[in-house]
Amino acid sequence: MGEEGGGRSCGTTRELQKLKQQAMEYYRENDVPRRLEELLNSTFYLQPADVYGHLANCFSKLAKPPTICKVVGKNVLDGLGLPTLQVEIFCTIQNFPKNICSVVISTHFEVHENASPELAEAEELERLDAVSTAVQWVNETITEELQGLVPSNQAEVDQVLRTFFENKVQEDKERKELEKNLKDSTVLSPQPPPPPPPPPPPSKKKGQKQGRMETAAEKPIIPAEPPEAVLCGSMAIGAVSLAVAKTSAMLDNNPLYLNIALLKHHQEQPEKLTIPLLMVSLVSCGKSSPGKLNLMKEVICIPHPGLTAKQSPPPKPEMKKSHDGGKRGQSKGKYEVMMGTYKSAAEMVDLYVDLINKFPSIIALIDPFRKEDSEQWDSIYNALGSRCYIIAGTASQSISKLLEEGNVSILKYSGLIIRHTNQTTMSDLVEITSLIHGKKHIAVFGSTEGESSDDSLVDLAVGLGVRFIKLGGLSRGERVTKYNRLITIEEELGQNGTLGFNEEHTFFYWNKEAEKAGELPEVPEPIFPTEVAEELAKL
Repeated sequence: MGEEGGGRSCGTTRELQKLKQQAMEYYRENDVPRRLEELLNSTFYLQPADVYGHLANCFSKLAKPPTICKVVGKNVLDGLGLPTLQVEIFCTIQNFPKNICSVVISTHFEVHENASPELAEAEELERLDAVSTAVQWVNETITEELQGLVPSNQAEVDQVLRTFFENKVQEDKERKELEKNLKDSTVLSPQPPPPPPPPPPPSKKKGQKQGRMETAAEKPIIPAEPPEAVLCGSMAIGAVSLAVAKTSAMLDNNPLYLNIALLKHHQEQPEKLTIPLLMVSLVSCGKSSPGKLNLMKEVICIPHPGLTAKQSPPPKPEMKKSHDGGKRGQSKGKYEVMMGTYKSAAEMVDLYVDLINKFPSIIALIDPFRKEDSEQWDSIYNALGSRCYIIAGTASQSISKLLEEGNVSILKYSGLIIRHTNQTTMSDLVEITSLIHGKKHIAVFGSTEGESSDDSLVDLAVGLGVRFIKLGGLSRGERVTKYNRLITIEEELGQNGTLGFNEEHTFFYWNKEAEKAGELPEVPEPIFPTEVAEELAKL
């Protein structure tokens, strides 16, 4: 049987070679250019821009469309020199495999300053485990699941990835339940009885005055919600989804942002695309900053919408400002705004109102309260929602959680910061931005601490049509790469006439009576971080 099969194989090979030789002789006799002969023997994909591009297009229409043949995951380093995931996509084009593109995804891990050696070592092991698991997922099951799929069918690819991830979540749940049952079964010694309850406090005698602690009863602090669980290896899902989207764009000879825009607009190309406004960090108030203000995490510069991205960095004094990160820690039910200075929730709202009255150039507050303090979010939104953006960053839930609940209005805010991390696919990004825009909220596309030089984040922000993009300060090469990509996209849109512009964010037009009266908004005076610091010290 083996020899007979081998004979058929050799005979088939000889027949194919004979047919190929006859075809070549036919084209020579008919004086077809030598380029066609090279095409028959080539292993490369002939681009339409070639001299004989029209002929290549004719043959490409008859050929089978490119399909995914292999997905490769690798452990690489991010901008901080820490491990992260790289994904490469190989496609079969005219019967030959070809490496199309690669992407690097940012990790969700935070970088803690001055962490203890034990904590630093634990975080390092957790990160390595997450990346190693993601590499294993990509190189084993995911590459098998995606073989033969067309990269342009993003919805089908994302559904395969979503199903794979759901199975991994279920496996992890079953594993934890099994470990718990085994642990419970090994506990043989009886549990000691609970201690007796403490005696009740002595009753207050008639006429006795209440003490200070009784009259000023503190409102119980709402405990912080546990952090959302992140399944080890989940970054494989987001990275592969992004890599497939980038592959489809390259095969169609399109920029990534255009393919994302087509995905969001149901394959209908929008007439205009807008460039998201930059959020540029001016001052970072981290642990390394001497004399930092606990109230603020960083001071962010936001340019006027009339300025181009190229005109925006470096920051100019007249640009508008945003404050990121109200102090989320509490002590005795109060927020610590400066060292040893505590304010209640109501006082915090008054503080923000006074600050914006003093500096009307402040157009956004990011995370002014903890996620758990929903009452305070309502209060500050009611007080300032018509004068500045109230944006939830870390106070928001993850994209997967928001999509699972189908509600982006958990807290009262005017905008959300979204990030492409973990199991977030391109379809998820389209869905979450559609939900945000459907609620008349603004979307801010942000980067994580573990950045890389991959600039796909900028294309995603442009294609999704978000209002702002938060990239941090111009302090590292991976950030400058993204700023340069934004400038390049803006130039491309300007050249082909598809560059749109965002509306002004003075909040004047929210007042219909003033709009009908034809009044012009006053241009606020420029402010500087030192002025804000001095004003906060007075408060």
